[in-house]
Amino acid sequence: MNRTTDIIVGAILMLALVTMVLVVFPFAQLRPIKPPPGLKPYTEAQLRGRAVYVSEGCMYCHSQQPRDPAQAPDMQRGWGRPSTPADYYYDDPVLLGTMRTGPDLFNIGQRQPSKTWQLIHLYQPRAVVPGSIMPAFQYLFRVTGEKPTDVEPLALPEQYQVPGYVVPTREALDLVEYLVSLDHTYPILQGDAAARDTAR
Repeated sequence: MNRTTDIIVGAILMLALVTMVLVVFPFAQLRPIKPPPGLKPYTEAQLRGRAVYVSEGCMYCHSQQPRDPAQAPDMQRGWGRPSTPADYYYDDPVLLGTMRTGPDLFNIGQRQPSKTWQLIHLYQPRAVVPGSIMPAFQYLFRVTGEKPTDVEPLALPEQYQVPGYVVPTREALDLVEYLVSLDHTYPILQGDAAARDTAR
C-alpha cells in the first residue's frame, strides 16, 4: 500500500517538475517579448493563407527557423539571419517545422516576392524549379474555357499549358499572400538577440 502511494506521489511531483521546466519557465521568460518595429500583424487574407498552409501540411517539408551559423550554414544558403522569439510574436501556433525536405520559408517573401512566380510554383513546381520534388497543388486552381475578368490566369510555360485558362482559387491566392508576407529582413533589437541567446 505504501509503495503505491510513493509511486503516485512521485509521479505527481515528476509531472509538476516537468510542467515547471517545460511550460511555466519558458512562458515567464518569453512573456515580456514585444514585436520588432518591422514586424506587422497578418492581414485577413494572410491569416486565411496561413490556415491553408497548415491544412496542406506545408510545415512537414518546410521549416521557418533559420539557425545560428554555429549550428548550420542557413545564412550561406540565403535563408536569412537566425530567427528570434520576437519574430513569431503574431504566430499562433508557431510553424517552426521539423523537416527540410524543401528550403526554409522564414524569408521566402524576400527571396521570391513575385506572386505570379509563387502561383506557378504552387500549380507546377517544376515549371520554375527544374528537378523540384515538391508535389503540385493543382487542386487549388481551376481550369475554365473563358478568360476570367476578376483574376489573372497563370502564364504557364508551353510544356505545362492545358486547354483553357488556369485560374487560382481563393485558397491559392490567400496562400500566396501568406507566403510573400514571410519577410523577416528587418533589423532585430538588442533584446531580441539576447532572448535568442538565452533560449539556446
